[in-house]
Amino acid sequence: MSETTEDQDQDQAEDNEIVEEAVNHHINPDVLQNISVAIKVEVGRTKMKIRDLLRLTQGSVVELERIAGEPLDLLVNDTVVAQGEVVLVNDRYGIRLTRVVPASERMRNI
Repeated sequence: MSETTEDQDQDQAEDNEIVEEAVNHHINPDVLQNISVAIKVEVGRTKMKIRDLLRLTQGSVVELERIAGEPLDLLVNDTVVAQGEVVLVNDRYGIRLTRVVPASERMRNI
């Protein structure tokens, strides 16, 4: 999923337009920077029937739709904003971003 420099330049131009539009509508950036958001990393998803859910016990394995090695999604308020890989930081999990979704693309998905 690598983007060309031309695609990245186009994404940056669209992102700049979004920021400029926000400034033109008199949105105070200082106010925005103090808003808390929920951030989560999604490993994968699956669907199962309730009868199968009720059969789960300690040690059960739930297979996810995501393929091993596929980037994980970083979500902010349930919107994918980036993808990355799991890393360890001082005995805690973290995520190294490998792709940031351009603001223009995120706005289309809202």
